[in-house]
Amino acid sequence: MKKVLVANRGEIAVRIIRTLKEMGIKTVAIYSEVDKDSLHVFFADEAVCIGKDEAVSSYLNLPNIISAALISGADAIHPGYGFLSENYKFAQICRSHNIIFIGPTPENIRDMGDKVKAKQIAKDLNIPLVPSTDVIKDIREVYRFIDEFGLPVIIKAAGGGGGRGMRVVEDLSELEQKLTQASLEAKNFFSNPDVYIEKLIYNPKHIEVQIIADKNQAYHLFERDCSTQRRHQKIIEEATSLLHAQAKEKIIQDALKLVNHINYINAGTVEFLYEPSTGKHYFIEMNTRLQVEHPVTEMVTFVDLVKLQVLSAMNEDISGFIPNSYDGYAIELRIYAEDSFKFTPSIGTITKTYFPSFKEVRVDTAVYNGYKVTQFYDNMIAKLIVKGKDRLESINRTKIYLKQVIIEGVKTNISLLESILNDPDYVNYNYHTRSVDQLVSNKMVLV
Repeated sequence: MKKVLVANRGEIAVRIIRTLKEMGIKTVAIYSEVDKDSLHVFFADEAVCIGKDEAVSSYLNLPNIISAALISGADAIHPGYGFLSENYKFAQICRSHNIIFIGPTPENIRDMGDKVKAKQIAKDLNIPLVPSTDVIKDIREVYRFIDEFGLPVIIKAAGGGGGRGMRVVEDLSELEQKLTQASLEAKNFFSNPDVYIEKLIYNPKHIEVQIIADKNQAYHLFERDCSTQRRHQKIIEEATSLLHAQAKEKIIQDALKLVNHINYINAGTVEFLYEPSTGKHYFIEMNTRLQVEHPVTEMVTFVDLVKLQVLSAMNEDISGFIPNSYDGYAIELRIYAEDSFKFTPSIGTITKTYFPSFKEVRVDTAVYNGYKVTQFYDNMIAKLIVKGKDRLESINRTKIYLKQVIIEGVKTNISLLESILNDPDYVNYNYHTRSVDQLVSNKMVLV
């Protein structure tokens, strides 16, 4: 592998380019017209404009991306996360053009990307599942499900995640309207209107297992706790978790059982809900890509996940890079340009910015003074990752370095993050997936 096209933008494109350069591999950036002055364009060895500002015309424009790879002579493509990273047709087209796709096989992406099919595979392996329907074809199926399992339920997109196409139904009078809303949102974000219904587990923790696999074997890099979410979107992630050892082991073994069954290759994350009151866990989905929160795992394992992705894609044996244990505890904060009270993106130009740098403090970002936050793309502008010897030290250090972040010109969610980090329930590890929404709705946090 001599040259890789990075089919993404922003902080993840910058992060991938850095590893590729360390490996001595040439890099090609792609960019939309509005991104012509972005850092990933400057840092790459080459850059190709692939379309206008809207994602559908640029970062989702599959023919233009493949053309850019062919014109630049790239022999591989790294999709990052989001955009086309879980589009199995993209991986198939790369294969047909003899371009290495740095990720799982098209078959892996197809089977695990279909949430309903993924659940059926898990069910066949006796991995615990939250009760759910197949893709909804008839509203009567929903009513039968609710008759059997009761309310509340959650509507989910069959072809995507990240909180999109999700609606909680607590009253039957809301059902039909929320089904329509969820299906429309799923169609807009994933080009797939299919949705299904799942029994809502109240106040669970969201635990996920980081997988990396070569052609010989699948490995785990321990678990992450991603319970701190707002409206189903993660905002704080932790590596590893405070679950007791037996619960961790059961979750990790079920994750490995799943990926070994489907002969999974490259990076992926197997996600579960964990019910503290019963000690039970339930498989919910698998993300067949590099995760936004991968740096917290890198901080405690000393592993470069992008490097392992590249080595796996080159059919190299990665066993020598897999650690037997982890060190310390790490927390990642997602910093968004947003009005946290309205929960809407804050569009504008960043006039002043500063991010701290110190021992075991990492910032992944692509913003700078003069950077424009537009309406065209995701509004996450930075990730602050901090490590401590244990969770409490990690929280205390995170609070120190979050105070040192300066972002002016747009609103951010920094005040919200500070409020969470200072909340006794968070500090005492009592948070669950609905905690932030409850605190915001009760006006108990500063946003």
